[in-house]
Amino acid sequence: MRQRAADCSHGDTLTKRTAHSCLSNRRTTFGHAVTHEIEITKTATARLWLPVMVFVATLASSSQAPSSTAEIQSPALNPILQRLEDVQHQDPAQSRPYEVTREYKVFRGYDRQPTSEVMAQINFVPPDMKTYKITQVRGNSRGEKIVRELLDRETESARKGRGSEINRTNYDFVFLRHENFGVVPEYVLRIVPKRKDKYLLRGQIWVDASTFRIRRVEGVPAKSPSFWIKGIHVTLQFAQLGGMWVPVSFDAIATVRLLGQYTLAGLNIRATNPLSTAPK
Repeated sequence: MRQRAADCSHGDTLTKRTAHSCLSNRRTTFGHAVTHEIEITKTATARLWLPVMVFVATLASSSQAPSSTAEIQSPALNPILQRLEDVQHQDPAQSRPYEVTREYKVFRGYDRQPTSEVMAQINFVPPDMKTYKITQVRGNSRGEKIVRELLDRETESARKGRGSEINRTNYDFVFLRHENFGVVPEYVLRIVPKRKDKYLLRGQIWVDASTFRIRRVEGVPAKSPSFWIKGIHVTLQFAQLGGMWVPVSFDAIATVRLLGQYTLAGLNIRATNPLSTAPK
């Protein structure tokens, strides 16, 4: 091979046979070089496309993954509702007489100072007798009128018994999400009344995931409560009071015909279990 390479370097003295041999050698060498370059190019291209293909595959797998963890972990609804109904019926507030003192503050529009302050005493005698009396009023008398409207609705609702309870007879339920009340896990459910009834609310409830007690109710009546009140949004907070699980705060935003918007903040400040079974 060295001799042939040397012979090929002297182009002037080549014979035809030698020239043909040199040309063949050059073609072979050039072919090997081209083939080597193609292999290098293919290898480089394959290395370039590898991360691209991995990225595309990752996107494809992500698009097929479930869109929401909450959807996967949504609990069965009927067991929750069964426990909720059982707990309501076992509550001492359903079977024990009690007396609650409630304080209302009434604000007009966006006023920061209340236009009225109303104190009321509510008495309950099981199974369905609830009465009230206004014990103190300060400020504008319109506030007292709005408070009386709400208390009339509350006492009438008690007389309906289970016809106004939050249960599967009166409502359809939809699981919405998990939420925490501080460190307490809760289920948030949508409640949809099965009929147009001013004692039923369309809105949401917050249920303690451990005790299955209702901690909060928020919504609007399924039917306008009265001609005088055009619309009202109600929020009730429940807690332990006097050994019973009862509403402890009442917040409402009411649109009163001809008078505009009023906000009410009601708070139960005391609860007792009177020895007498008759309302005072």
